[in-house]
Amino acid sequence: MDTPTELGEFLRTRRARLRPEDVGLVSYGARRRVPGLRREELAQLAGVSAAYYTRLEQGQSGNASEAVLDALARALRLSEDEHAHLRNLARPGRARRRPPERPESVRPAVRQLIAALDVPVIVLDRRSEVLAWNPLGHALIAGHLDPTAPDRPADRPNLQRMLFLDPHTRELYPLWEEEARRAVASLRLAAGRHSDDRRLAELVGELLMKSPEFADLWARHPVRNCVSGVKLFHHPVVGELELTFETLRTADESGQWMLMYSAEQGSVAEAGLRLLREAEVHPRRAAARH
Repeated sequence: MDTPTELGEFLRTRRARLRPEDVGLVSYGARRRVPGLRREELAQLAGVSAAYYTRLEQGQSGNASEAVLDALARALRLSEDEHAHLRNLARPGRARRRPPERPESVRPAVRQLIAALDVPVIVLDRRSEVLAWNPLGHALIAGHLDPTAPDRPADRPNLQRMLFLDPHTRELYPLWEEEARRAVASLRLAAGRHSDDRRLAELVGELLMKSPEFADLWARHPVRNCVSGVKLFHHPVVGELELTFETLRTADESGQWMLMYSAEQGSVAEAGLRLLREAEVHPRRAAARH
């Protein structure tokens, strides 16, 4: 990814969302040619020269100090996730020669763990590619796909690609726009952390070309580390489900993480998951008899 360009675009979107009066500057009512703060105004708030800030936004200065980045984050009122994203864009890791990529695999202990859990679980890499799922995880988010697909690197589903390009997945989320915003915000954060990841850049490029909705959201530069929350599903087998999700990173250096769903005890959603579990088990028993 073109990190200097990404940095400039990110800074411009954050300038655009602030008005002078929001940050204590006097606006004299003159017609403004740009939305939000001007470069000069942001530079003043951050305590840097306008010329230096302009070079930074144009990608011509790759040595911004931590103090400058912190000052910009304060002036722009960035969230903690946005502040981290700014650092990633301003100080990208040096490009390094990578060995040929091998398909990622899930450790046997992790597979054993997710098989033992009685809730939907999906194991993902940093690109949102499905590396493994337990039967309930598969039944919840991708019952229309081959359950063995994650075992074949060439066929592995990708949650981002499914959300924007698969009509079955779109129908799964009654609040699809909310889910899409959350997904793009997480992908933005991953892209900033791993700017030299070729396959991640290719995923973004594919979605930009094939999904106008993704392209619109991507241009807004949302950034958020979505580690927990609530999602509403309209499942084709069991109907409405309101589930809590949590994400857990594996303890190794693989960058893999587990997406886990659960329902409130005694809720309609808990009954729905129980029905989904039974619907998943019975066909497999029937197949085993044949």
